[in-house]
Amino acid sequence: MEHNEISRRGVVAGAAAMGALAAVGTGVATRASAANPVLKAGSRGSSVTALQKRLNSLGYWCGTPDGVFGALTVQAVLAIQKVAGLGRDGVVGAKTWGAVNRGTRPGSRRGGNRMEVDKRRQIVMVVRGGSVKYIFNTSTGNGELFTYYGRKIRATTPSGEFRVNRRGSNGWDYGALGGLWRPFYFNGGIAFHGSASIPAYPASHGCCRLSVSAQNFLIANRLLYIGEPVSVY
Repeated sequence: MEHNEISRRGVVAGAAAMGALAAVGTGVATRASAANPVLKAGSRGSSVTALQKRLNSLGYWCGTPDGVFGALTVQAVLAIQKVAGLGRDGVVGAKTWGAVNRGTRPGSRRGGNRMEVDKRRQIVMVVRGGSVKYIFNTSTGNGELFTYYGRKIRATTPSGEFRVNRRGSNGWDYGALGGLWRPFYFNGGIAFHGSASIPAYPASHGCCRLSVSAQNFLIANRLLYIGEPVSVY
């Protein structure tokens, strides 16, 4: 028994020594991995809270930090992944942590006070005083044909300069193409609106989809209003 216990201790000590050598070999990368663990939907804890606070500070709105990696945090992570040119999976691994820690943010093309829609990166930006204040994940027109009251229409979000000119109901607007949460229209039937589905790729009939919570946030803080300039490119 005594001999076995001594042997076991020797194995443990050897493993610890090897671990220490490995740590020396990897240096900062090892410490960074411990400080920035892989986070994804369902993750909880102080690392999630730190991530949420950092995303909010950069303008990637994800609501009140609560240590729970929920739907709003997924949307914010998708937005920064798009801006950084990373894979759009909503998982915070080493590359996404790098973008977060570097403070990756987009710039405004038009300046002033407006909403900007970057179709290539699939993001919506709130610009105030020439600077980007908030960045949201969005999903715009997917380019496919769809039938609307017997007509074949291409699902596109046209580029150009517009203004928000009307708003829909203060809840769900249901029509032939589905439900739009509190829509604000800026180009015919094309609007910013809340949706239950905002994937990381173009999927809409032409509107700019946002999460329901993001749409509520924009309206409550008068960041989306009648007469607001809108730049789509």
